[in-house]
Amino acid sequence: MRQKRAKSYRKQMLVYNHTFKFRQPYQVLVDDQLVLETFNSSFDLVKGLKRTLQAEVKPMITQCCMQQLYESRNQGAIDAAKEFERRRCNHNPKDPKSAEECLLSVVNVNGKNKHRYVVATQDVEIRRKLRKVPGVPLVYMNRSVMVMEPLSTASEKVSQEVENAKLYKGLNDAKYAGIAHNEEEAEEKGDGSQENKPKKRKGPKEPNPLSMKKKKKVASTSGSGEAGDHNGDSNTASSANGETSSAKRRRRRHRKASEEAAAAEAAQAAQEAAATATADQS
Repeated sequence: MRQKRAKSYRKQMLVYNHTFKFRQPYQVLVDDQLVLETFNSSFDLVKGLKRTLQAEVKPMITQCCMQQLYESRNQGAIDAAKEFERRRCNHNPKDPKSAEECLLSVVNVNGKNKHRYVVATQDVEIRRKLRKVPGVPLVYMNRSVMVMEPLSTASEKVSQEVENAKLYKGLNDAKYAGIAHNEEEAEEKGDGSQENKPKKRKGPKEPNPLSMKKKKKVASTSGSGEAGDHNGDSNTASSANGETSSAKRRRRRHRKASEEAAAAEAAQAAQEAAATATADQS
């Protein structure tokens, strides 16, 4: 395939992908005439479809088109068509429809290509009628070369409408941006999930408490306590802990003084007793 033609085919398929939601592998409906044409010219139909659409394909054939092949009695073409996936058209197998009626009934569903089929046919009348249906890629053989038709007028019109809707509504309307849709869902739920959710705190996170070193407790000494007692008026910041420690220290000093007084009295009594004892001996 020439580079220029391959580029135009790629652009066409992008339009079908974005506007009409085509997805790979593409479903390709083939008719009996195309199968006969490719078999007689020794053309690989599946490889040709992959090369033309530049993607993976899933060839399909309807039961009515298969019945037309049986009537042709071309065993090679019949065997080739049996490898394709069979598409149910819901027509009576005993009274099959023509390929034109069958393909039109399958592809044209209420004026749309509902199932997103790529139609590969040699019938000119089928292609002419399917051009009126938007979003139908058409493929056919032209002198042993597989060709894809350019976008039809109906497809171009729908594509232009979709692009205009994206341009004017997608940028200015919150509905197309997804904002209003999310708000409506929250209102329908009615559980107040958005209101009850805690707000995320911005800024640096606090460190992991398990990874931090524990604070060492500073042991209070007597010297520092006494200095704190002398400078109690100037250091008013040491409130409860300082007061309790000074009270304890005061109690300790009172005990010490009483003990010293008792010892002095005991010593004085001992001296007096000794003095009286010496006086009695003399």
